[in-house]
Amino acid sequence: MAHRPPILLIDSPSLYFRAYFGIPESAARAEDGTPVNAVRGFLDMLATLIRTRRADRMVCAMDHDWRPDWRVALLPSYKAHRLAPEGGEVVPDTLTPQVPVILDVLAAIGITTVGAAGYEADDVLGTLSVTQPAPVEVVSGDRDLFQLVDDSRPVRLLYVGRGVAKLEDCDDEAVRARYGVPAARYADFAALRGDPSDGLPGVPGVGEKTAARLIERHGDLDGILTALDDPRSGFAPGLRTKLEAARDYLAVAPKVVRVALDVPLPELPTALPSAPADPDTLLELARQWNLAGSTRRLVDALADRA
Repeated sequence: MAHRPPILLIDSPSLYFRAYFGIPESAARAEDGTPVNAVRGFLDMLATLIRTRRADRMVCAMDHDWRPDWRVALLPSYKAHRLAPEGGEVVPDTLTPQVPVILDVLAAIGITTVGAAGYEADDVLGTLSVTQPAPVEVVSGDRDLFQLVDDSRPVRLLYVGRGVAKLEDCDDEAVRARYGVPAARYADFAALRGDPSDGLPGVPGVGEKTAARLIERHGDLDGILTALDDPRSGFAPGLRTKLEAARDYLAVAPKVVRVALDVPLPELPTALPSAPADPDTLLELARQWNLAGSTRRLVDALADRA
């Protein structure tokens, strides 16, 4: 049986935020002066991914709820530092108007986008990673998505922490080498270590190395908490005190960190087109937003793949 090309599952917010901060506004503007740096960079990232990964399927996941109530109910500090005074996420004023342009361009090309009420893009990606035919490649700069790596399907994370041109193709061995834990235990590891970027405090005094050692010794967070109840389990007194003090936090944190795998999603067309679905609209968008180069590179990548 011939090897099937992967489906690329795109963490759209992760990529367009990186594009926005990676390209100066002055270098990418529409004729009326409106910045389009996030749009241009995002489209160029997709073109590069399609060329280099030889994918024949793609879905771009969107954030329909960047801070779901059910996660906040479990952990009120979740992303609280990113909450604007009037509500909503703190997002640069010149980025917000660019997201609809990205969606319009993707629709004109024929690349599927999807989000779900009450869920983050991570949750959409998680669900797609277990429901779409493998192989699966998830593209993100979000460390939480290391938990989706699964060699048995296979599902890999193309980690773009250093940009798409220097993406890291991560299987379970790569996750173990990076953090000292298997991908399946990454959520427990992250709960212990914490993540300030998500308002996840972690256990004070427990860093990456200690978290990894605890998981290596006890298997998972449930095993760690069970061992705490055994006075013969051999915890150093200081570590035992820290973990005991964090019991309430550890009871809810993994549920916050774990990506949902059961988001209700519609049937989705995933095949990448070989030509734009609506070429006239695409031409008009390229003209209006000064995106001729980026749209051409993306269309060329699609045509070359076909």
